[in-house]
Amino acid sequence: MEFLNAFNNPGFPAHKLVLKVGTPIMLLRNLHPPKLCNGTRLCVKALQNNVIEATIITGCAQEESTFIPRIPNLSSNYPFEFKRLQFPIKVSFAMTINKLQGQSLKS
Repeated sequence: MEFLNAFNNPGFPAHKLVLKVGTPIMLLRNLHPPKLCNGTRLCVKALQNNVIEATIITGCAQEESTFIPRIPNLSSNYPFEFKRLQFPIKVSFAMTINKLQGQSLKS
């Protein structure tokens, strides 16, 4: 069991996910385009066993509340089929904001 949990395939979230309310997360799969696409940033509002309630931070549906379910992730990179039922998210440690902050160019 520990050997299988140690696998970290590209595009798969880690086996153990530690979250708190208010944590910024990033979606790893397209769940409901264009609202919930790969790379969408969210903020955790509530945690349940099979669903995460979150607020969308980036994209066309900013400030909307949504639910992220656990989904089956399959991998065939190995001689055996590998399947996990997990949340398609990753903790987003850094967010960049590119804004012009009162600077202007004069010709």
